[in-house]
Amino acid sequence: MKTIVSNKQNWFNKIKLTKDDEIYVGIDVHKKSYAVAVWLNDAPAIDFVMPADNQKVLTMLDKLRIALKQVVYEAGPTGYSLARLLQDAKLPIRVIAPSKTPRQSARESKTDKLDCRKLAQYAAKGLLRPIAIPTKQQEADRQLFRLREQLVEKQRRLKLQIKSFLLQHGISDPAGLKSWSVLAVEKLRTIALPDKLRYCLDIFLDELAFLKTQIKKTEQRLKETFSAPQHAKKIKLLLTHPGVGPVVAGQFCTEIFNPKRFKNATEIGKYVGLSPMVTQSGQSRKNGPALKTGRPQLRSNLIEASWVWIRKDPHAYKTYIRLLHNTGEKNKAIVAMARRLAIHLWKMLSDNKPFVQAA
Repeated sequence: MKTIVSNKQNWFNKIKLTKDDEIYVGIDVHKKSYAVAVWLNDAPAIDFVMPADNQKVLTMLDKLRIALKQVVYEAGPTGYSLARLLQDAKLPIRVIAPSKTPRQSARESKTDKLDCRKLAQYAAKGLLRPIAIPTKQQEADRQLFRLREQLVEKQRRLKLQIKSFLLQHGISDPAGLKSWSVLAVEKLRTIALPDKLRYCLDIFLDELAFLKTQIKKTEQRLKETFSAPQHAKKIKLLLTHPGVGPVVAGQFCTEIFNPKRFKNATEIGKYVGLSPMVTQSGQSRKNGPALKTGRPQLRSNLIEASWVWIRKDPHAYKTYIRLLHNTGEKNKAIVAMARRLAIHLWKMLSDNKPFVQAA
């Protein structure tokens, strides 16, 4: 079968497919347009650019259904709406993490058309590994938790900005500002300042009060979310682990959302960004620093929780001391403990069993 046709409409009108044919489609998705490449029977067939209209993509792919083996696109700013639409239509969609796509040579050109061709080709050769596609509800829960992260980070940066402002203008920190007590913030409202400086500081403090309110409201929504039956049991389960509080438990549940998608402990360690970078040469193998993939805040919270864990659990403390002796560095030792913690939490969710203290 001849597979190269110059015109998109002509190709779709003339193509005659059977169950013996094999089609792989790569899509490079953007806000306003999609670059599409079709790979037919081990050879490129056609590529084209179309408007970013998911319904039109569905209509197009439905014409190829009889021979369609896989449709792939890389995860990115456009989210999972296209993937869920194709899933609902029973089409073989796969979303790929950009970091897991085989790297092109530095000398190769990079365009949207080339990217979608590569995706189709890699899919046909079985070189791509898909990521899990969250449901709308799972994505909404995760987005709500990430909103809290973003608000807390904005608050942290604003506090640093206020302290920098005070230092720059020779204003002493009021008592209690280290912990940002209510009295300390009120004191900042009453400090005598020139008019324009007073205006600037008040704007900062108004923004700080606004962020505090937004964080409180978001945490209330999270509390309601995690009280729902589909979450409450999981949260209760994870809270049986020493060092794990509501924030870590909730964040772990929303980011993992389906523990069964991980085949082993190595995968979960890499996903949360706590697996060491391995360098190997001949017979020599060396573990380097952790691969900082995944959500930075989840990784940070797991590390913080691990410090609490080793204080509460004598067995965990002994493990930490052994790791500290082997690595010679506190940071490496606690990262290794955080990786163990992530694996524990993953297994607890997978097996639906609470934490059991080591004898």
